[in-house]
Amino acid sequence: MEEPQEIFPTGGYESEIVMEKYVVDSKECASHVQLACNAQFCAFPLDGNQLCLWGCRDPAHQLLILQGHFQSITAVAFGNQETPLLICSASQDFVMLWDLEECREKIIQGLLPRGTVMSTLLGKVLCIRFSLSDHVIAVGSGNTVFMLDVKSHSVLVELAGHQGLVTAVEFCPWQAHVLISLSEDRSFKVWDHFMGSLIFSSSILTAHPLLSLLFHEESKQFVTGCADGQLWVFSLIEGHHYRCVAHVDLSKKSETFVTRRAKSGVHSLPVDECTCSAGAGELDLAAKPEAARPVLSLSHCRLPQGLSAENTRCLWIGSTTELFIFNLANFEVEAVLHFKDFRSLSVQVAGSCAVSSETVDHKVYCLLTSMFENKIAVLEISPAALLRSQQCLGPGKALSVLASSCVLPTSPLYFGTVKEKRTKPATQKQSAVQRVTGDRPVVFHTKVRSSGYASASHVTMFSPKTNIKNDGKSSLKCKNSYKREEYPLENFLPSRLNKQVALAQQPTAVSCIQYSGNGQWLACGLANCLSLVLDASLSGTPAAFSGHDGAVSSICWSHDGKWLLSAARDWTLRLWSVHRKEVMLLLVMDVLPRPVQAARFYYLDTFILLSCGPELWLLKYHLDTCKDELKRYKVKNSYKLIHRVSLSNAADVTSLSAVNDFYSFLCLRDSWIKFFSHSVGCLFAPLVILLDGSSFTTQLSQAYNLFLTTAIGDGVGLWDLRTLRLTCMSWAPALSTTGWQGTQIPWLQWPSTRRCPRYGLQGWDQGMFSLLPMASQCTFCIWKSLCWQNFIISVVTYKLSID
Repeated sequence: MEEPQEIFPTGGYESEIVMEKYVVDSKECASHVQLACNAQFCAFPLDGNQLCLWGCRDPAHQLLILQGHFQSITAVAFGNQETPLLICSASQDFVMLWDLEECREKIIQGLLPRGTVMSTLLGKVLCIRFSLSDHVIAVGSGNTVFMLDVKSHSVLVELAGHQGLVTAVEFCPWQAHVLISLSEDRSFKVWDHFMGSLIFSSSILTAHPLLSLLFHEESKQFVTGCADGQLWVFSLIEGHHYRCVAHVDLSKKSETFVTRRAKSGVHSLPVDECTCSAGAGELDLAAKPEAARPVLSLSHCRLPQGLSAENTRCLWIGSTTELFIFNLANFEVEAVLHFKDFRSLSVQVAGSCAVSSETVDHKVYCLLTSMFENKIAVLEISPAALLRSQQCLGPGKALSVLASSCVLPTSPLYFGTVKEKRTKPATQKQSAVQRVTGDRPVVFHTKVRSSGYASASHVTMFSPKTNIKNDGKSSLKCKNSYKREEYPLENFLPSRLNKQVALAQQPTAVSCIQYSGNGQWLACGLANCLSLVLDASLSGTPAAFSGHDGAVSSICWSHDGKWLLSAARDWTLRLWSVHRKEVMLLLVMDVLPRPVQAARFYYLDTFILLSCGPELWLLKYHLDTCKDELKRYKVKNSYKLIHRVSLSNAADVTSLSAVNDFYSFLCLRDSWIKFFSHSVGCLFAPLVILLDGSSFTTQLSQAYNLFLTTAIGDGVGLWDLRTLRLTCMSWAPALSTTGWQGTQIPWLQWPSTRRCPRYGLQGWDQGMFSLLPMASQCTFCIWKSLCWQNFIISVVTYKLSID
């Protein structure tokens, strides 16, 4: 065995982010071996049959070498208890248990430490795990999981059922009797190892073997990783039946992370110029084939405070050529450590990987074995330095829904909000009068006589009432119409169907609905070219607005509730008077090059925002309410195109969202989610829903910067404008567990209470919509799913008012 080599990197970034603390050449390759790493030791096989432990906290980093196996060690695992600290090693001949305290004492006494043989001739062992109490050891050998008793050194039960080699086993932290195993048959099984019975068996998940497994106790989920870089997240909540809540492609997430860094101006880390070959640059410029990223290991990652949000759930993902910090809340990559960026590292392509979950002096240790060589290396990584070096910067000016400054003179919103005071030019006649008046002399009179003031008044013009009894109560009987009763904070969520109304004689789809601001009226857009306005209680005869020749695609109330905006597939946009039930403004095919997908009132009814194909239009309009009945043919209503924005990729804008209840410069438009500030310009940051508030609720100012998105075949994302990042993600499953919902675009709405947004509504196929609670841990899941017959729910909305 070689002496320990202390390697100090030459690059400044390497000394801050990663440092190779120990490297050794073994006689045999230790690739595809389960390694073990915690806050105290890093354990790995050395020279095949020797178990080597490298001390992380020992200043001298002394090695502890344990001998007892005759064949090559294939798996190593630490116990979960600190005292005594146990370690188990397995090979084809023995499964041995070691007590590290006893081993140290025997070495001090000059004796040879010996382990306890737990079992013999189990075959090739690929994975080992201790139970939480360290009383039971799960050993995966072949297609069977053997449960070994630590005290009696016997096999308690054999769990057989896999069709391939068992690659990973884990005990559930909050359910002591539950054990989950992965196999090369591309499925997982849930066992009750107390009873020795099978609880659940999954179907085939992917075309590649499953390699790694990790439990997350806070979210009651477990994560699996396979050989092609796919991550699968499953729920263990009672009643979820081990359903998949997320499926992540690590390669695509890595590409998205690199693109986000490039847009924010963060470049790759510098490499050692002295170790770069002459053809390295040519290789980088050439087209590279897409490399697989097998998930070799999964471990918990505790990020330092100040660089992450509170209770951020992250994982270390070990692959062959990089390490990932993966956010389990929003399923995004936070940082990537590429081994090729540090050319002085001994291991550039890893065959096995293990990362410690706990930190030592704000640093973690990573144990790597080379894929093609016999090298074994221990890396010291600083998560804080890694995150700081790759932290994506936002735009130069922070985005906010609430306006923090005045409208810029170059903004299209400058029209209609700022008016210059113009003085009328003086005429020649007025100027002449002023000159004559100014030339006359000033005369002062010593006595002025006025008629009527010297004698007393004959008629009493006014006499105040002085005998009014005031008991302190105000005599004002009128109430302000703008005052609303606050929506109750703890209001029960709906759990059953209250009322059902048929809007047409024939089966007709309802494409869009929206409540008015006062909560008294409900507007509906139908596929039969009609727009209906109903009472909020769904009683009485609805008011019909006819005129479109196509299905109504968008409908919107004005802030004052006097106007209604509707767009249809007939390439027209109509602005209606709710009281008169007639069209006040009309945009036809000659004006609109494409059908309008979405239209909204904006900036307190000052503008109209609409999406027309790949373009976003901002219209300024004028409505003449004083209409002369004798001159009805003279229409004084008008509009003007103020601003137009086109997408660079020519994709249609299918949805947009803008705040109309107060002054805001921002609007969100769909097609890979773009933020557009009408005061600054276009900024890069399915269905988009902004939290625009309500007159019945009071929101925190920070809550308005949150918005929801959804797309076909995708989940519901909660975003934050301040960071331009996805905060959390939720996947809503179907009624049946055979596939995902998403044949129709699901619709979202923002129900909220007085302090913060608490629930989101999501509509799905098969007559189901879900209530998604927004928790403080930046995560949300389905709280309740309400089923209603077998229709496709195409749109959902909410009502926040006191009837």
